Parts: sequence; structure tokens; C-alpha cells
Amino acid sequence: MKAKSKNSVLRSIAKGIGALALTAIFSLSAYANDTLLNVSFDPTRELYEEINKKFVESWKKKSGKDLTIQQSHGGSGKQARAVIDGLEADVVTLALAYDIDSIVSNGGSVSKDWEKAFPNHSTPYYSTIVFLVRKGNPKGIKDWDDVVKPGIGVITPNPKTSGGARWNYLAAWGFAKKQYKTEEKAIEFVRNLYKNTSVLDTGARGSTTTFVQRGIGDVLLAWENEAELALSESRKANGGVAQFEVVYPSTSILAETPVAIVEKVAAKKGTQEVAKAYLDFLYTKEGQEIIAKHFFRPNDAAILKANVAKFPKLQLFDVRSIEGSWAAAHKKHFADGGLFDSIYGEAKK
Repeated sequence: MKAKSKNSVLRSIAKGIGALALTAIFSLSAYANDTLLNVSFDPTRELYEEINKKFVESWKKKSGKDLTIQQSHGGSGKQARAVIDGLEADVVTLALAYDIDSIVSNGGSVSKDWEKAFPNHSTPYYSTIVFLVRKGNPKGIKDWDDVVKPGIGVITPNPKTSGGARWNYLAAWGFAKKQYKTEEKAIEFVRNLYKNTSVLDTGARGSTTTFVQRGIGDVLLAWENEAELALSESRKANGGVAQFEVVYPSTSILAETPVAIVEKVAAKKGTQEVAKAYLDFLYTKEGQEIIAKHFFRPNDAAILKANVAKFPKLQLFDVRSIEGSWAAAHKKHFADGGLFDSIYGEAKK
């Protein structure tokens, strides 16, 4: 392939998966009677574009009212901080429980009992962390041990700002603890992973763009849906032949992606009813089918079974099994002066 043609293909792929930068606004009616703002994390852009369209139609039939839904995307930690700092989200649909807990702890605009408001600890869908590699998998990357080998270029976002990055880190950490039995070995393993990184984008979508558009790295640590989206867009841009492959490691983390109503904002705007209905919609058959379509794993067992070909089985462990809770994991690994700061600082000496 000529360089010009190859660059054109890469630009086309990147356009498909990352046309929007840190914030996307999706309006269905400029003159709606009600407006909701959903503050979410990077890889859910396409999911909520479709969810929003379907819910607006459903709400119109049910209530007779028009509705505008706006969506904002970025690294999950940054999004939580924006809400804490005053961004008036009606609902948050973030990458991990800790980010919603941080909103609770900093201003209390979300109820401290938010996990009890909806089924499955207010988690309508979940994901996991997989590898996206270049066509033919030239570096032979098959499992976590391969991504820490010398000379492997790893792309992953910054755990300080990105929920996906924290899942990536904990997936590697959990694998290493199980494989090598001690925390000392796990620290060494994760340090070697970050020795192999050259770019820490602020969010998962930025890392996808770095890997796909800029052509940097041998392996992208990615949300399952983000990897599958890159693969799909690659096929569209390259005559049905993907320039990438998705590799499922032997084990990975159960990445729970929770939702919550921002009660103080909803009360102020009078959107409590529609905000609840919006998050309830995620648990309906229609909502769960849309979720599966966009390669997030639905919690509805029947819909998950119907889409089994899209979601290969792999051994999943959760954050509680390796650190007890998200609060404990954050304090130990991601708080200022935590293990990540130490590991990354040593990796880049």
C-alpha cells in the first residue's frame, strides 16, 4: 500500500472512532421542553447516541413531551471532577464506582446510596480489558506476559484521569498477583508494563486515536467495545479487511460501569422523573440489545446468551477480589503518592 493511501485509510478509521474530541454534544431537538445532560466516559459516545435517540422516541410516546439529551465525554476521572466543580449533569454514566463515590464525597450531589437505586449495584452493563494489535499480530502478543517483554510498545491512558486506564492497570496487577503470588513481583510486572509505554493520553478514546491514527505502539490496552469498534471501522475503511486484531488474554478484569442520578441537579431542574426513566431504559430489553450491539456486555442473561458469539468467554476477576473495594484500590494505587506514582516514576527513570 502506498504511503498516501495508507495514511488516508488510517485517517478514515480514526475519523470513524474519534471524530469528537473530549466533549460531544448530541441534541435531538433545539426546542425541546426538557433537557438532560448525561456526563459519561470516553468509549460510550456511539452507545449513547443510539440510546438517546431511542429513549427520546419512547419518552415522547409515554409523556407527550419533547426531550433534548446532551452527552459529554472524556476520561472518567476528569468527568467526575467536572461534575464536582459544577457541571450540571442530570445523570452520570461513568467507568467505575469510585468516580461516582468521589462526587458523593465532594458536595453530595449524588446520594450516598446511589448503588441501591438501580439493579446490579446500579450497573446496567459491564466490559473487560483486551488487547488490540496490528494485523498479523507481528509481535506475537497473546497474554499479559507478552506486553511486558522488552521492545513491546504499549499504549494505555493515564490512570490519573481515565477510568479505562485504571481498569487496564488493575487487570495487569490482578494477573501478576495471581501468576507470581507476591506484591513485589506484581509491582515489578506493572513497572515493566509502564517502561514499555511512550504516551499516556487523558482518556481511552485518545489512546485509541494514538494507536490507530498515529500508528504508535504494538498493542493497545483497550475496553472490549473500543477494540471491537476499531476493528469494525478498520474493515469499513479497508475493503472488509481489518488492519488490526483483537486478542483476548487468558484472564482479565470485570469492568463494572455504573450509573447514577445527580439528585441535586435533577431537583433543581425538575428532571427527576425523566432522569430515572432514562436510566431505567438501560435495563429494558431494548436498551440491553442496544448495549450488546455496541459491544458492551449486557446484564440481561438472555440477551447476553443471544450475543454469545460477540463476547468470547474468559476468566474475569473483580476489583473486590484483588483489593477489597474501589475505595481501597484507589487509595493504594491511584491517590497522590500511591503505587502508580511510584511505579511510573521508577519506570521512566
